[in-house]
Amino acid sequence: VWDYTRPNPSYFEHIENTIARLGTMGIQADLILFHPYDRWGYSRMNLEQQNFYLRYVVNRFSAYHNVWWAMANEFDLFRWKPVSEWESNAETVCRQDPYRHLRSIHNCMTMYDHSRGWITHCSLQRIDLYRTAENVEIWRPQYGKPCVLDEIAYEGNLPFGWGNISGEEMTRRFWEAYTRGGYGQHGETYENENGVIWWSHGGELRGGSPARIQFLLDIMEENGGYMEPLPAFFDETCCTNGASHPRKDCIMYYFGANRPCRRPFHMPEGQEFDVEVIDTWNMTITPAGRHSGEFTIDMPSRPYMAVRLVKVK
Repeated sequence: VWDYTRPNPSYFEHIENTIARLGTMGIQADLILFHPYDRWGYSRMNLEQQNFYLRYVVNRFSAYHNVWWAMANEFDLFRWKPVSEWESNAETVCRQDPYRHLRSIHNCMTMYDHSRGWITHCSLQRIDLYRTAENVEIWRPQYGKPCVLDEIAYEGNLPFGWGNISGEEMTRRFWEAYTRGGYGQHGETYENENGVIWWSHGGELRGGSPARIQFLLDIMEENGGYMEPLPAFFDETCCTNGASHPRKDCIMYYFGANRPCRRPFHMPEGQEFDVEVIDTWNMTITPAGRHSGEFTIDMPSRPYMAVRLVKVK
């Protein structure tokens, strides 16, 4: 029988040390406060026990700058827990945290109401077999908050579809998320000969997507970070950093699985652009000249291509 009134100091000290180590590496610790997958009974704590636990955890960890609060992993699998309890939990966290760390709640199949005031960003899992990052264009205006795709599916080879997409598909979903104004999250679920999965145990990454995600990150940093989505043709996504970046004011186009041999562009007369063709899988950036007005760019007829137009100032 667990004593829910006496936290184990050694256990929480270990978590504390881990958060501090992550902080030195520039990594945010998104702490999951509740999850339904336990065999000890923690997910069945009554409301009084939950509030005691939350006060202890938030009082102890909120001093760390790199902490986010994830109210739950797959909250809707707590079928016995009403929304009123989640709202009570959120009230406790907000009251106890003087530093106002980021807060959200993660779903399985049923979406939480992310418009609630205590939620700072949407923590989202795919709810469709194929459409994941594509839904960002729905969720952003619906909730008016940043959309973090905390479970965009996993590159791997597990028996289940959520854990066996390819590196190409993982990379595509990251680019779709970025150009639609969202934020992707990586995970890897290759099972090795000993049944050890990086997703659960860490170790060495084996997949093809991590290097391509780093390539995207480098491009994001060149672009100044966040990009605002723009209207686009039906077979592409488009985004811009506007004039927010002092050096590289640009527009990005991403073509996903489509494979154009060339692409026409219709830009304002008198405004010149340096054009680059980006192969997001082979990780190359190829200059394609300086253009203005109406022009056409030759493309290599391969999937996962992007084009960046950088305004000449």
